[in-house]
Amino acid sequence: MNTGKTMFSSQKPKQHAERSHPAHPVPVDRHNEPIIIFVTICINPRGMFINNTNFHNAFISGSNDADQWIVGRYVIMPDHIHLFCSPATRETCSVKRWATYLKKQITREYPHRDWKWQSDCWDTQMRNREHYEQKWHYIRYNPVRAGFVSNPDDWPWQGHIHQLRW
Repeated sequence: MNTGKTMFSSQKPKQHAERSHPAHPVPVDRHNEPIIIFVTICINPRGMFINNTNFHNAFISGSNDADQWIVGRYVIMPDHIHLFCSPATRETCSVKRWATYLKKQITREYPHRDWKWQSDCWDTQMRNREHYEQKWHYIRYNPVRAGFVSNPDDWPWQGHIHQLRW
């Protein structure tokens, strides 16, 4: 009996290729909308290494020195940083290159031996204001989900350096 469906028992479902390295697409200029990129920078090994005042101060200083991109809101977790950034000028370096420079600037002020920076970063362009607000809500509540605080406002290693506007 022909049901109109073809079945091949030897075919396997398609598997999505897993990236071994993050893709770093060029930011898209969207008709009078700001370019805001969500970036995550991680360290190895995982652990309670960078959620402290000295690192926080080095991050702020490094962000001001790495001025090709301007940092808006951020949250520093024990082993990674989430931040939003925007190009400082029309002609700017890639986010990957900027993040590498930022890590070097931070390391100058906050030398470390117990951990190292991961060689790359993850970055995603925010599509619109709603996408940005959803991502901010997610990262703002990271310390709550991790059990460090019960209210996100109580996490001391967060803030904003520049106002990024939609």
